[in-house]
Amino acid sequence: MTTPLFREDAYLRDASGVVTGHTPEGGIILDQSIFYPTGGGQPGDSGTLSWDSGALSIATAIKGDGDSIILVPAEPRALPGLGTTVMQSLDWERRYAHMRVHTALHLLSVALPFGVTGGSVGAGRGRLDFDMADAPEDREGLQDVLNSHVTSDVRVRAEWINEAELDANPSMVKTLSVQPPRGAGEIRLIRIGEGDATVDLQPCGGTHVARTGEIGALRIGKIEKKGRMNRRIYLHLDG
Repeated sequence: MTTPLFREDAYLRDASGVVTGHTPEGGIILDQSIFYPTGGGQPGDSGTLSWDSGALSIATAIKGDGDSIILVPAEPRALPGLGTTVMQSLDWERRYAHMRVHTALHLLSVALPFGVTGGSVGAGRGRLDFDMADAPEDREGLQDVLNSHVTSDVRVRAEWINEAELDANPSMVKTLSVQPPRGAGEIRLIRIGEGDATVDLQPCGGTHVARTGEIGALRIGKIEKKGRMNRRIYLHLDG
């Protein structure tokens, strides 16, 4: 098991860890990780590991067996031995861009209240695929709605519910093709806004900014037709 430090503090850039395993492919497993593993449309984090006798670059992180997280070196190198204490450091600019884009995509799912059939988070842009027949007519109006949520600078935070509570509120799940993981007893939600002024509340395991104001200006990019009932909309960080 790897304790996911990013889940409690997405702003943690550096942390120690102890090597608990190696994979046959040359991956590294730590007892705790600040590296988010690829999942939910968000790429795995990159960065570095360093220890007394060496250092290596981490290209990405992926999910392993059970609750383990595997750190994938950028190139074949001698790995720190089992039991070695290492220092983890994120490529923070890349991670923070992922956080800004991911939260922005949640806002896009509010501005366009259609089922989501797919999505992807990037460092400068992201996209969502919607179950909708026609492209939005008022592109500038949609962009204005998104940027109004940004300038309102509301709080973004995680909370947890159990599976029965989710079953009682099925509208929380906006993704049509992927359901929140079950079996662990609790499901993580991301809430944008507070109380009666909540803008969005949906299951999500990714990393997000603490306030919408951190996202910065947003720009609607290309809108593509991907099927009779599928529109792909790109969203860019505009600065």
